[in-house]
Amino acid sequence: MKKIQGQPLPLGVTIRERNINFSMTVPKGKECQLLLYKKGKSVPYVSYEMKEEDAVGEVRFLTITDIEPGKYEYNYLIDGEVVLDPYVKALAGRRQWNHPRDIQKHEVRGILRHEEFDWEGDSQLHIPYHKVIAYSLHVRGFTKHPSSRVKYKGTFAGVIEKIPYLQELGINQIHCMPVYEFEECQKYTNYWGYGPACFFAPKSAYAAGLDAIGELKDMVKACHRAGIEVILEMPFTAETSRQIISDCLRYYMMEYHIDGFIINPFVVSMEEIHADPILKSTKILKHQEFFQNAMRRFLKGDEGMVGEVIYWLRHHSAEEGIYNYIANHTGFTLNDLVSYDSKHNEANGENNYDGPDYNYSWNCGAEGPSRKRAVTALRRRQIRNAFFLVLLAQGIPCILAGDEFGNTQKGNNNVYCQDNPVGWLDWNQKEKERELFAFVKELIAFRKEHPVLSQESELQGMDRLRCGIPDVSYHGMYAWREPIEVASRQLGVFYCGAVADDCDCFVAYNMHWLEHSFALPAPAKGKRWYKIASTDEGIMNEPVRFEEQRETVLSERTIAVFISASEKTEAVSG
Repeated sequence: MKKIQGQPLPLGVTIRERNINFSMTVPKGKECQLLLYKKGKSVPYVSYEMKEEDAVGEVRFLTITDIEPGKYEYNYLIDGEVVLDPYVKALAGRRQWNHPRDIQKHEVRGILRHEEFDWEGDSQLHIPYHKVIAYSLHVRGFTKHPSSRVKYKGTFAGVIEKIPYLQELGINQIHCMPVYEFEECQKYTNYWGYGPACFFAPKSAYAAGLDAIGELKDMVKACHRAGIEVILEMPFTAETSRQIISDCLRYYMMEYHIDGFIINPFVVSMEEIHADPILKSTKILKHQEFFQNAMRRFLKGDEGMVGEVIYWLRHHSAEEGIYNYIANHTGFTLNDLVSYDSKHNEANGENNYDGPDYNYSWNCGAEGPSRKRAVTALRRRQIRNAFFLVLLAQGIPCILAGDEFGNTQKGNNNVYCQDNPVGWLDWNQKEKERELFAFVKELIAFRKEHPVLSQESELQGMDRLRCGIPDVSYHGMYAWREPIEVASRQLGVFYCGAVADDCDCFVAYNMHWLEHSFALPAPAKGKRWYKIASTDEGIMNEPVRFEEQRETVLSERTIAVFISASEKTEAVSG
């Protein structure tokens, strides 16, 4: 091998047959050397000086010719300190989870590889925003528990093994917490993966074998075959340069066929990314807690919430990248939301000071696990009500992995360091909570069957079809009167089916601890109201004719769904 003049762009490593170009940003006034290692060795085999006088701006570069990429690894030595390439595409020395490795001792090195991957015609799915049913998971925690019954636990391959489960549930988009190379071995285990990282390199500890690049691509391709988009959470730090951010997102989109990203809008400008011509077709999402907080407070019966709930039931925007959730990895799981008044993070070793203090949770009468029938029955009701709130709202609904079968973190609302059964999904719960799983599965299917519940554009509360009925309207004890008084804890929502080529739909929410009556607005001529779902009855196999067409009475903490149908439909179903 020998050194020749290289190219300053693209940054990182570019491999063309037996020629490898190295390009690295180095501040002025600092010495820099390229270190090459024999594969698997922690002693440099050869080094090459990268002189400042040969740089273009602050970019130093060179090309090594007549070299077999798979036989070598690399790092940089800058002013005597061993440094990883911020554009490194794969790492050696990080395959074992939570095992300390010292970069200064050359125990972590960049991998030089150039292998083709057969995508078999795969491409991004481009599922319309309003048709997405999202599911948030942690690649390791999703299948690491022994009860997952997968062969390759805690890996990309483990996710592939669970694809039939996701399909059965009705999921068509997964949100993956960080899958890039982060340093998990810290004072407290960095289980989630936030903080400084090698953003371009998939995490080798998430691979079942030696090829993290190929296994992440396998996971994406398998998800796409199953009709499931893959969204990566990319929580770049404030220190990450704008160039690295844009290059990284483009790289994952083009190299891994990733369908979208969740970013921190306080670090990365949404407008900037939307303006990127390469990323225009890619979904860009962001965390926001406004929906979560409003729905949690409504769920537990706080006063003065109806106005906010009206807004969040109808609002959605592809440009804003908003998706709706009532539970996420930061904060309580849904089961814990209705089982704990306060966080219980003592196991994190921070004297319970970590994690959000305001969770808008309610333990339903007992803190933590309870055998009291009244408490457990109320918790089941509240969990079902929570799923109604998320899955009957417009926009993108997102379920936290395991909520569909009552997964618990034992009151810990910040399991960032809990790489153990507390932070992993306990799949034994699925057998214990078969009824809950069936309810969620059927509710997702119901949403998909009724486009009036997931419309392409935001509802305006206007008569868009000039048919005498607005696209959405709000009711309470009296028809056509919004129950927005401070003391109100009830809301009826009437969706005009004609705007979505669907039947009319009326959803009655009673989050009060008292029963309430709801006025039913008159359905279209020749139609009648039929009850199709409720907190107590779940999703009914057949609509049930509702005898009283002008009013319905809901017991405490109950949600009910009605659809309109003609007498002819009644005769067929009856």
